[in-house]
Amino acid sequence: MLNRQNLLIVAIAMLGALLGLYAGSYLGQPRLTAPGATLGPGERLTDLQLPDIGGHPHRLSEWDGKLVLVNFWATWCAPCREEMPLLDRARQELSPRGLEVVGVAIDDAEAVDAFLKASPVKYPILVGGDNDTLYRFGDGGDVLPYSVLVAPDGKVLAQRAGSFSEHGLSRWLEPHLNR
Repeated sequence: MLNRQNLLIVAIAMLGALLGLYAGSYLGQPRLTAPGATLGPGERLTDLQLPDIGGHPHRLSEWDGKLVLVNFWATWCAPCREEMPLLDRARQELSPRGLEVVGVAIDDAEAVDAFLKASPVKYPILVGGDNDTLYRFGDGGDVLPYSVLVAPDGKVLAQRAGSFSEHGLSRWLEPHLNR
């Protein structure tokens, strides 16, 4: 009888472990769009105006005619900081094929300036977005990093909550790049 009880306990423990692994892998996947988002694929991008580090205002429409990856990030967000060199390399490699990357910092200007001095990127960084900005761009869960891929005509192609791997970013961009 003791062997049956031990076997039952081991079976329940294994089932619990498998369910935990499944739930962890399912819940850990980045969402491609946010539930209840105000902006979705096929819709025209909101022409957000935000200042750069120097305080000069910029509108996202400045990059009309290009494939634009708008990446929302913050200095306090470790996955955001880790992703920035990948986005910088992608922009450098893929700009001849029409790609532009624009970072939107959900942070204050001093923190962004200090961070960029220590870890510079070559793509434009705008400052001052907030949770309302994230929501308007489709991030209903306030997840950072959050990226929106915008077609040259200003319409949203895709949205992604969570950071990219190099392979994941390539797969996300490739179907939309000019050849």
